[in-house]
Amino acid sequence: MNQSFFIGAVGAHQQQKRMAVQGNNVANINTYGFKAEKGRFAALMYDNIKGIGDTELPSGTGACLWATDTDFRPGTAVSTGLAQDYMIAGDGFFALVDLATNEISLTRNGSFKVAELQRPTDELDEYGLPVMEKVMYLSDGDGRFVLSSTGGMIEVTDHAAEQPVGIFDYMNYNGMEHVEGTRFLAVEKNGGLHLGSGTLVRGMLEASNVDLADEITKVIESQRAYSMALKMVQTSDEIETTINNLRG
Repeated sequence: MNQSFFIGAVGAHQQQKRMAVQGNNVANINTYGFKAEKGRFAALMYDNIKGIGDTELPSGTGACLWATDTDFRPGTAVSTGLAQDYMIAGDGFFALVDLATNEISLTRNGSFKVAELQRPTDELDEYGLPVMEKVMYLSDGDGRFVLSSTGGMIEVTDHAAEQPVGIFDYMNYNGMEHVEGTRFLAVEKNGGLHLGSGTLVRGMLEASNVDLADEITKVIESQRAYSMALKMVQTSDEIETTINNLRG
């Protein structure tokens, strides 16, 4: 009886987590370069395991949201006409570097900006310190800078000119870590980094690949599963209460 109670409770909690995944997808339906995620469930161990002194220890009941998989299918192309907007037609990612942490992340969102950065020159001031100059670099607008195909930051001298934005790719995307928004971090099993085969398209952006009809369907499924799990908890509680009353 207690097992059915816990199965229902675990199920309700995990369906809440699944709805959070679908809600995040729906919230980012208009975010350029966003990739939809889907929950992947796994059954918890339902057999007892041997403990010290051959005691039987419960190892879990029900199912849980084991992981979230990312759908890397491309979104539709959206024309913006802006000089610093770029889209990748085909496979690959843009690379962004965070100078504060040296972290390099990947994204399909090519909505870039021109940001100012101070760079030391060969000249020295009256105190013997390098004179700083203002340099414009291509940025994501959030403090990270876009990398070229050679791995360097892209200096912008002519805002109207096309920039040498690099396209990078990995052998596979399985397990790639979704850090925030539209950014990802590669892990060891993604293989070695190489130049992507995609084509750079200027003045266009890739729309989110979220399918609203599919997401709403999944939300309805989760809501119904959540209701059924709570009904199981309620029924288990009522049965146990009845049995306890009969004992009295």
